[in-house]
Amino acid sequence: MTTTTFKRILVGVDDSADALLAFDYAIEQAKRDDAELVIVSVLENAAMNVYQVMNTDFVHGEYDDLVAHVQTYQEKAQAAGVEHVRTIVTEGEPGETIVKDVIPEVHPDLLVVGSLAKKGVSRHFGSQAAYMAKYAPISVLVVR
Repeated sequence: MTTTTFKRILVGVDDSADALLAFDYAIEQAKRDDAELVIVSVLENAAMNVYQVMNTDFVHGEYDDLVAHVQTYQEKAQAAGVEHVRTIVTEGEPGETIVKDVIPEVHPDLLVVGSLAKKGVSRHFGSQAAYMAKYAPISVLVVR
């Protein structure tokens, strides 16, 4: 049996229990393969009400808070022994943004995501994980 070695692993985080499991898996895989770990989180505009979206100070504050929070994931991965770690924070619909924008920019070999989202409208209207597994041009590991 052939074992695949990954050079760049993309992991999506949103603080859900499944995403935390996916993050832990991605850390271990990155350490095993000496791969770069790219951590992505997407600020969901759809989860905001119209007044919040129109308030640029609110949106920038939410974005800045998310950037700071994702930094803690980077620090955890580095403390666990992953040498090459970077983060990306972007806005939009998580599945679509990761597939259409982040993957073409990052060029990962593997996408690791949790099976359930923590919050947002999207968790009620279909699985982001299923969308990414169906449309991503790379291997996708869905963790639960």
